Amino acid sequence: MPIFQRFKQSNFKIEILSGLTVALALVPEAVAFAFVAGVEPLVGLYAAFMICLITSIFGGRPGMISGATGALAVVMVSLVANHGVQYLFSAVILMGILQVLMGLLKLGKFIRLVPEAVILGFVNGLAIVIFLAQLGQFKSPITGEWLDLTSLAIMLSLIALTMAIIVLLPKLTKSFPSSLAAILTITGLAILFDIPTKSVGDLASIKGGLPIFNFPDVPYSWETLKIIFPYSLILAGIGLIESLLTLTLIDEITETRGNSNRECVAQGAANIVTGFFGGMGGCAMIGQSIINISSGARGRLSGITAAICLLAFILYGSSLIAIVPVAALVGVMFMVCVGTFEWTSFQYLSKMPKSDSIVLILVSGLTVVFDLAIAVIAGVIVSALVFAWQSAIRIRARKTDLPNGSKLYEIWGPLFFASTAVFQDKFTPKDDPDEIIVDFAESRISDHSGIEAVQKLTQRYAKIGKKVRLRHLSQDCRRLLDRASAMIEVNIEEDPHYSVATDNV
Repeated sequence: MPIFQRFKQSNFKIEILSGLTVALALVPEAVAFAFVAGVEPLVGLYAAFMICLITSIFGGRPGMISGATGALAVVMVSLVANHGVQYLFSAVILMGILQVLMGLLKLGKFIRLVPEAVILGFVNGLAIVIFLAQLGQFKSPITGEWLDLTSLAIMLSLIALTMAIIVLLPKLTKSFPSSLAAILTITGLAILFDIPTKSVGDLASIKGGLPIFNFPDVPYSWETLKIIFPYSLILAGIGLIESLLTLTLIDEITETRGNSNRECVAQGAANIVTGFFGGMGGCAMIGQSIINISSGARGRLSGITAAICLLAFILYGSSLIAIVPVAALVGVMFMVCVGTFEWTSFQYLSKMPKSDSIVLILVSGLTVVFDLAIAVIAGVIVSALVFAWQSAIRIRARKTDLPNGSKLYEIWGPLFFASTAVFQDKFTPKDDPDEIIVDFAESRISDHSGIEAVQKLTQRYAKIGKKVRLRHLSQDCRRLLDRASAMIEVNIEEDPHYSVATDNV
């Protein structure tokens, strides 16, 4: 469906106001992440503008907001420190190329392999990370010391008032985004009563011009590629993991389904453009995405509005944005933390299997201590090992003596590396008749270890002059056995056909 048809189905007022709210929330985040990466604030702001705009138009998840993120900034800092910002721009371009390739190869669908316990851990861990990231705003931008008691009390009071407005306003009316109303109210109070509190202008100047196209000023050589490729690969992986997990979360909230492969391509294209225009690269931002969705936005217009407003702030509105109290934005982000954290996971911990509980806690902790990529990969590996073990011990064999004197073994469960020992224990060659039939109608030979297990089984029976016949093997199992036909002599009959589910989106 064309973009403009989608706009007609959206509430323009909600979309535009939500986009303005997101733009205000993007400013301090982009500036902060730019400092983390060791680059100028405008490098982060340009990235937020371009990535937000391109992914909002072409991405696979309407309503999701992308921009400069802390998960990527912590990887970039060493590259910038050791080689300079121009190498960062070239790394971001290569990162984008890798992401586009991943999308074209339809690798985005593999996000479905991430277990629910890992997603819960990711959400909870990220909520904690967002909360901890706000604590830096309670320090003086000049000295880096914690605010004095008076300044701290004022800031906490404004944060509390911001959160109260966000909670209470929807009970009165939902025609205006509560987060934007809270920001405008706190800003008005700060100006009206001349409240001495930290503002966005105290962080850094966001005034600048239009981003300018430039090829990164680096040697185009093999040595440069060796420097940037490891960073680009890590950045591409982290960016897609965070984006696709955020996409999955937004899918659940809105009860709709995004296009993961399209999002991969859009994220990659956005990073390629950003690298050529002096941006630091980025990916989906769960905090700003939650703000957008919570404000009622469901279409692409909100993200486009956020990007345009952010550019307008840079070009013309820096003086207006400078007076916005940081407390108002911190209050909004605190509400994002509250809304993002899956509080029901505490109830799940006592009801879900212990392995899932361990994975949930592990992913949450690793997200906070290390980064998202390590946490998710570790969670998936642990979940896969648990699944492999459980599948291995669940393989079953029903034994039946047939009228013709042979014996039938009906196998249930997958035959793979972890289940081969249990599979072998199901057979009793010495007590069996001269011919046995192994029926795989409810089983699958999944890997080479399964083939080896069948070979060993036939050898066990052959040594005592007995014969093994295999029945009801699927086509993919038969292909595996065909490669081992020189080692295994079997009579394969009545092979079933299994259709495989594919992902075309």
